[in-house]
Amino acid sequence: MGITLDHEAHGRVTADGAELAFGHWPGSGPAVVALHGLTASYVNFAGIAERLAGRRPLLAFDLRGRGRSDKHGPFGMAQHAKDVAAAMAAFGLGESVVVGHSMGAYAAVALAAMYPQRVSGLVLIDGGVPVPPSPVPVEQLLAPQLARLNQTYPDVGSYLDFWRALPVLPQASWEGPGRPWIEAYLRYDLGGEAPALQPRASAEAVAADLADSLDPEVLRERLAGLSVPVLLLRAEHGFLPSHPGLIQDAGEAAGLVKDFTDRLLPGTTHYTIAMDDPGATTVADAVLAFAERCDRLKGTP
Repeated sequence: MGITLDHEAHGRVTADGAELAFGHWPGSGPAVVALHGLTASYVNFAGIAERLAGRRPLLAFDLRGRGRSDKHGPFGMAQHAKDVAAAMAAFGLGESVVVGHSMGAYAAVALAAMYPQRVSGLVLIDGGVPVPPSPVPVEQLLAPQLARLNQTYPDVGSYLDFWRALPVLPQASWEGPGRPWIEAYLRYDLGGEAPALQPRASAEAVAADLADSLDPEVLRERLAGLSVPVLLLRAEHGFLPSHPGLIQDAGEAAGLVKDFTDRLLPGTTHYTIAMDDPGATTVADAVLAFAERCDRLKGTP
């Protein structure tokens, strides 16, 4: 027996020596499991869940060190895999399609490599595959987002203003259909009490996971050992709308994974591919089609 949910819900579940917060959106058929990026939370998937429109349940976790999950270590992709496998077992989930965005894609690959009995397929959203070294270090590109982890904010409005001033989300994102998703994500991101609100992500966890996810040899070994279908959804642009995509060429991953599909999503960035439209709609439709294919492959009615 596991945890059964047929309604929208959030809570905490026991994992591998820690408790993970989760969000659940109901739907038909087996649940899709979702893992977020480096400094994010399960609310990162609010737009994708809404665009799934009940066609599939979505169960998303706050990884250890983020959101309302426990903040103590150890960290790293292998530990996230252990945590998620234990949480999936608590929900009574068998083989499931696992979706990972950014760092969550690397955690998803680790999960499939270490616990193949839990995974029927992987959807990797702008992550999870080898990426050539960037001329600009990732830490530098992420500097504004990482710096916020040690800052405090007097109220939610000031935190929203901080993000509006960053170039990572274009003005159109603050005026279009994705605005409620973005604001819900940012409101959830803050913990503590005013006037000293602070992002919930642990700086220690972020630093450890960033270093671990960039280990190319371990990643290649994990990818080469996968026996499940993999769908890579790549953003056209990088962290900024003016930057080239983080994954320009998925050829190496295609050579490592037996069943690999690569798809570029035009008009998206590393952030808007999940948190705004057209990204959220396109990803939701792709996840649904991919999950149905995985069901057929494993003989699920």
